[in-house]
Amino acid sequence: MAKVIINGKEENYEDGTKLVDIAAIHQPEYRDDIVLAKFKGTLAELHKSVSGVGQLEFLTTADKDGRRAYRRSVVFLLQRAMMDVYPLPANPYLRVEHSLGQGDFCTIEGVGEITEEKLEELKNVMLTLVKQDIPLKKYSIKTRQAKEMFHSFNMKDKEQLLKYRTSSNINVYDLDGCIDYFYGYMVPSTKYLEYFDLLKFENGFMLMYPNGNKLTGNTKEVAEFTRPMKLFSVQQASSEFGRTMGVPTVGALNEAIANGRIKDIVLSQEAIMERNIGELARSIAARKDIKFIMMAGPSSSGKTTFSHKLSAQLRALGCNPHPVPLDDFYLNRDQMPIDEYGEKDFESIEGLDIDYFNECMVKLLKGERVLLPNFNFKIGKREYNDHYMQLGNNDILVIEGIHGLNDRMSSALPQESKYKIYLSALTQLSIDEHNPLSTTDGRLIRRIVRDARTRATSAAETIGMWDSVRRGEEKYIFPFQEQADYLFNTALIYEMAVLKLYVDPLLYAIEPDHPMYNEAKRLIKLLDYFLPMAPDVIPNNSLIREFIGGSCIL
Repeated sequence: MAKVIINGKEENYEDGTKLVDIAAIHQPEYRDDIVLAKFKGTLAELHKSVSGVGQLEFLTTADKDGRRAYRRSVVFLLQRAMMDVYPLPANPYLRVEHSLGQGDFCTIEGVGEITEEKLEELKNVMLTLVKQDIPLKKYSIKTRQAKEMFHSFNMKDKEQLLKYRTSSNINVYDLDGCIDYFYGYMVPSTKYLEYFDLLKFENGFMLMYPNGNKLTGNTKEVAEFTRPMKLFSVQQASSEFGRTMGVPTVGALNEAIANGRIKDIVLSQEAIMERNIGELARSIAARKDIKFIMMAGPSSSGKTTFSHKLSAQLRALGCNPHPVPLDDFYLNRDQMPIDEYGEKDFESIEGLDIDYFNECMVKLLKGERVLLPNFNFKIGKREYNDHYMQLGNNDILVIEGIHGLNDRMSSALPQESKYKIYLSALTQLSIDEHNPLSTTDGRLIRRIVRDARTRATSAAETIGMWDSVRRGEEKYIFPFQEQADYLFNTALIYEMAVLKLYVDPLLYAIEPDHPMYNEAKRLIKLLDYFLPMAPDVIPNNSLIREFIGGSCIL
């Protein structure tokens, strides 16, 4: 008999009992659908069986790993539906381009225009497959065999990706004759996948998902699509850049590294970023009424290096930029608001002295001399250390902080005096046709490397804080990104290959019994797709140097 402990209670099952059968017994205890399990501390799909003695925890679509499994499984469901909507000899080519809001932007090549009628047909076929409760079968095959199979399917990205896989076997999934390889776990069958939508958008369509989690939202209601056109435009430009450089996917990047092309790619990418920052600086300098550059972006988007680069370009144009961190306007620590967990909320805009910030900025705009504060994080209080400022004709304040785009923060300032910039690292790469590379994962890996180097923070500690960081971003940064005058992408097409060298040892240091082990294992598996790249070809003024070290800017 297998002995499992669920929510502190011991239960006995025959050895070999499927997790899906145990989940069915316990589903009434959960608000959301169970889609994965964690047995003996290890993540497992529900088709797995139990044996021996161990702790069993169920994960639902409200959990991070459950949500990932749900979304990639819906993509697989879409692929299977396409086989009915576009039967042979049609050869449609689905591309999941990138995430956008709570969905994925997709295109289908080789079938002409994607109409709303065709999307409705696809959706109805998907819902029919859901009702049929078809299993997602998983099996292992030789990597060589998989390459040949994907070649025959015309899945060129997967074929190229597997060229650089060192393992002799890989796992593939079969959904009623539709075969594919996915990075990560899947749900057991189609009956789990009833909540999605297909919406016509630009030259493709949105595959929308629910956005529920354990605190907010509804995992059984598809999220609203807000059409973030500015963000979409930047993402499309990034994807086009990847195609122009000949490196739209991880496999193509590996090919470039293996063939010795990476130096040219690095130098071209760096030149383009400098050109874009220079053009941005010229557009700001041309408007003499701009006195405040309000800048925000999520964690590890490279705000520090970017602000230095932008300031250098502005100085070259005769401007005189001054950095002003919004952190200096924190309330004293004993005045901080409390979050839903009973902890001091350092992410909330209510933790900043908004009125005092506006008072200082208005005085500066009027030409008055102002004593600006500095926040002492050691004692948790504002201090005043002769930091006087008075704006001249060519002076510009570069104001950076997570609430920089929120109009509440600068409500007393005239709109024409402000220029808002949103930064994020929107990766140009996809793993393959159906698996976009997560921008969030890219930023997490950046942060692990930087915090280990500059703050002596372990990878486990950084991963442990990440959910809290993400909640703050969702609440205080992302809702304001479309209000920016300019969205700037700080991702570098080659960066994961070089970050791999630094982050792998940090992730491997996390022991199997640690709560962050499964997340570390997932990231290691992701990085395993990349060939490593030596940092010696990266210039010392590159934005990625903010994370790996060796910057001449910071």
